[in-house]
Amino acid sequence: MSRVAVVGAGLAGLSAASALVADGHDVVVFESETVPGGRAGVLEQDGFVFDTGPTVLTMPDLLDRAFARLGADRRTVLPLRRLDPAYRAVYSDGSELRVRADLDDQVAELRRSGLEDDAQAFPGFVEWLEALYEVEMPHFIERNLDSLLDLLARPAAAARLLRLGGFGRLERAVRRRIRDPRLVRLLTFQSMYAGLAPRQALAIYAVITYMDCIRGVYFPEGGMHSVPVALAAAVADAGASLHYSAPATGLISNAAGRLAGVEAGGERLAVDAVVLTLDLPSAYRQLLPQLAPPRVLARARWSPSALVWHVGVRGTPGPGVAHHNIHFGAAWEASFEQLIGRGQRMADASRLVTVPSIDAPGAAPPGHSALYVLEPVPHLGGAVDWTAEAGPARDRLHRFLLASGYPGEIVTERLVTPADWAAQGLAMGTPFSLAHTFGQTGPFRPANLEPRLPGVFFAGAGTTPGVGVPMVLVSGELAARRVRDYLTGRS
Repeated sequence: MSRVAVVGAGLAGLSAASALVADGHDVVVFESETVPGGRAGVLEQDGFVFDTGPTVLTMPDLLDRAFARLGADRRTVLPLRRLDPAYRAVYSDGSELRVRADLDDQVAELRRSGLEDDAQAFPGFVEWLEALYEVEMPHFIERNLDSLLDLLARPAAAARLLRLGGFGRLERAVRRRIRDPRLVRLLTFQSMYAGLAPRQALAIYAVITYMDCIRGVYFPEGGMHSVPVALAAAVADAGASLHYSAPATGLISNAAGRLAGVEAGGERLAVDAVVLTLDLPSAYRQLLPQLAPPRVLARARWSPSALVWHVGVRGTPGPGVAHHNIHFGAAWEASFEQLIGRGQRMADASRLVTVPSIDAPGAAPPGHSALYVLEPVPHLGGAVDWTAEAGPARDRLHRFLLASGYPGEIVTERLVTPADWAAQGLAMGTPFSLAHTFGQTGPFRPANLEPRLPGVFFAGAGTTPGVGVPMVLVSGELAARRVRDYLTGRS
């Protein structure tokens, strides 16, 4: 039995650990915090409970897979409920659209909104999204890709992706199928997760729309933090050893130049391989200082960041408010140019308001609500001084909540700026890592192994396949596959 360390008990690390345990390894997980979760953390304050990381959960089958590897039934240990609507979209003209869970309901929703042409076109649009997903997921996302040759190793899949228009532009591809500009926004804003404007993003990123708007958005009974808590418990029950308040401080190599051990929690542990889930620049700075980071990091293009306001308020929202509410600003293209092109705050920002207390009453005291307000903002390479801007930005968010019909009597709050993300070890102060430009996608993204120190592997948003809960879960699996190949080849 080989011993493998995993540094970080976030979703990527726990996914890797689940696969490594299933492969029969002696798995040791080191987490610097007192609880599992990593970025999917939790803040408890004045009787309110806030999820501090991702709030949108899609593709639960990836979680099913992780639990099944451990001999656990996800439905039993982590009940999920599909949200309907997945999103309520509010536009500057006062109109609203909703993303419904069922296709027939979605078509009926579009008809009720007077979008007859789009109602007729929507089933065909869904078929296109499904076709993209079916070719992308097994052939390009759930694979370790080392070079351009690996992309071409499955020519039939590549040809099909080309025929589907995957290498065109996302917004243009959607506009060919959907007419109403409001609906186009609702079906393309997901490219922001990838750090790109819809007009810039490749159409292959419509797969995020498929995961989001077609396969559905889910919510765990205990909030998003219950996902890593349940997965960590299953990993431990399957035999892994989890150590909390145990930050990794160093890696040990042997005379042959291979990884031989990990220093963590004040101890030295001999291991055969390690999976690091720190943000890549932090991983190199803290644990691999003798190695220059990959060149792609030196010239990296980073995704925009996010201003997040956790706020507990007195009162509950009206009956029309959904769990996830997207408020689109009027200035769409101009806002992207400000945010991505010039590194400025959007003058007419679009914002996400999540109200978890609608579906998790324990998130707020009776008669109160827990709100999560997110506004895309520039990363730390932009033109915003967050020392000076934090207060005014918070006040603007408060005015926005009041103007948008949410309860506004504040009981407790916590504002998270790009400077705070940076203090958590996230490069350029962005939780969305490297943008998914073509030159930072697939085999061009930082690799999930370090050839200069064999035995070191990576998982998380900064490596392959990329950003988002589904992708980091896959990244853990891909890292575990690397470990398997390494240990098999070494023996």
